[in-house]
Amino acid sequence: MTEGTGQGAVPPVPAPGAPASPGPAHSGPTPAVPAHSGPTPAVPGPAVPLRTVLREWGRIGVIGFGGPPAHIRLLRQLCVERKGWLDATEFEDALAVCNLLPGPASTQLSIFCAWRLRGRAGALVGGAGFILPGLLVILALSVLFVSTSPPLAVLGAGAGAGGAVPAVALAAGASLTGPSWRNRPATARWLCYLAAGLAAAPAIGSWLVAVLLACGAVELAVQRLPRRGPARRPWARQQPPGQQPPGRQTAAERDGPPEREGPARQEGLAQQEGCGRQDGPAQQDGPARQEGRTQQDGRAQQEGCGRQEGRAGDDWPGTLRGLAAAPLALTWAVGGGVLGSVAWVAIKVGGLSFGGGFVIIPLMQGDAVSRYHWMSGAQFLNAVALGQVTPGPVVQTVAVAGYAAAGIVGGLLASAVAFAPSFAFVLLGARHFDRIRGDGRARAFLQGSGPAAIGAIFGSAITLAREISRPWQYLVLAGALVLLFPLRRGVVLTLLSAAAAGVTVALATGTVTG
Repeated sequence: MTEGTGQGAVPPVPAPGAPASPGPAHSGPTPAVPAHSGPTPAVPGPAVPLRTVLREWGRIGVIGFGGPPAHIRLLRQLCVERKGWLDATEFEDALAVCNLLPGPASTQLSIFCAWRLRGRAGALVGGAGFILPGLLVILALSVLFVSTSPPLAVLGAGAGAGGAVPAVALAAGASLTGPSWRNRPATARWLCYLAAGLAAAPAIGSWLVAVLLACGAVELAVQRLPRRGPARRPWARQQPPGQQPPGRQTAAERDGPPEREGPARQEGLAQQEGCGRQDGPAQQDGPARQEGRTQQDGRAQQEGCGRQEGRAGDDWPGTLRGLAAAPLALTWAVGGGVLGSVAWVAIKVGGLSFGGGFVIIPLMQGDAVSRYHWMSGAQFLNAVALGQVTPGPVVQTVAVAGYAAAGIVGGLLASAVAFAPSFAFVLLGARHFDRIRGDGRARAFLQGSGPAAIGAIFGSAITLAREISRPWQYLVLAGALVLLFPLRRGVVLTLLSAAAAGVTVALATGTVTG
């Protein structure tokens, strides 16, 4: 599920005040994005039926070959350029926040855009439409490629595509290196984080998450150290007393007078979520909404349909946490150890991985192949290849590992647990995305964990290459490197060409072991 040399990559996170990047495959003139100065107001739009959300997000889930760059391009074309449901600034700000969160950024962005249109129901429907097509395809292919005695042609296709997978990993790491290097806080620390991830992937792959978290924590601690001079933190730009950069609001201007703190302030935050639908009568929200009516009147139509659930929505966070925990509780109650292990691997993949889709490969390989022995090294290569040539997010690869461990139930469980954090992040935090976007601590953490994740992706190429066992696969690997780097061909084309070469070898020789 990666495109060209953009495997698992998402555009770099622009610093607040900088114009947002238009995206990797965006063509034509791009509207200028103004400097970020406080919360971005939502753009009111027509009511969007849930069936429309399901149809449009399902279409992206079906045609979304090419990984995160392709998904982001399709979402931008749908929500900003064609329908005008979101403005360009809000879309780019949401993308920047998703880049700061662990897990698949393009999946989180798709859930956010659907939430923006139809609130919580839209997020659930849109996210399911985006995820399910690829999940069904990859589970169907898992039945063929992970079975005990697949046909000779299938064995050849898997061996050929598996031979090209290490080259795909190298291309994924290379695509992320440039943006991360340009945004590095300090060269020496950046190289140390990169080296830590590179060493950890082949050495302690299943515990790679600990290294990513440690690197992020170290960078955050370093940037919080007191500095000489007026600046205390690198992200805090100091200005002379009483002055602010042009176009930037002070905290007092942005938050309003002190007496508006409390319920009225919370109400102002809630009005930022917006979903393109008009709200009901203003009196339904009580006195808190009426306070400061003059300043909030411009946003009254933008509040979004999350308000339409009424006061019953006050218990939504607790309900959501219960729903997120339900798969794990059912896992331990019904399946015991095997399904519990599947859920643990999936939660690491979906909720604890930073830095792009391919960083999940060393996380899964250590558990699925070396620790639990759910699949052989050759089968794991097939799983990675399947994750790249099917539509949807690369995190779907975890469904193949789940299938190898516990059949269809394991595959469905792995996918549900892996994507649950993405839904939770949006449903619980979407109205606060503007704050996360400007939070220097989140960016500082990513400046440490990001290079470590890139190093881990390069390290995964080492572990994947170790699984190549047939001499002719090294020729396929060399051809894949030529296609991806000098010729700059796409990942899907490269893997399909490698699979075709494997089928040719298998049918010509009657075996794939030669």
